[in-house]
Amino acid sequence: MADQAPPEWGKKIAHATLDVGGQILQGGDVVPGQYEEPRGMNITLSMKDPLEAERIFNGLSEGGKVQMPLQQTFWALRFGTFVDRFGIPWIINCGEQSQ
Repeated sequence: MADQAPPEWGKKIAHATLDVGGQILQGGDVVPGQYEEPRGMNITLSMKDPLEAERIFNGLSEGGKVQMPLQQTFWALRFGTFVDRFGIPWIINCGEQSQ
């Protein structure tokens, strides 16, 4: 479709698929003039492996703004929040604490 799109769309993403632990997230850029900053939502990834949670958190938060560093909490082995470099808010929640 490159020959059918305006030149300023050259770096846009038409379709993307992200496989996160067997869970598929799909998305893409909207046409110019239709973008609105995300508000009142976040994407939450729930994981079981703390090392995988750290890998995902570090990769997705790179270039963004960490709001709560990934850490152990009273309810989770790892929990953290950030806004990625594209302005998307994320929550990473990993496992439950043993009682």
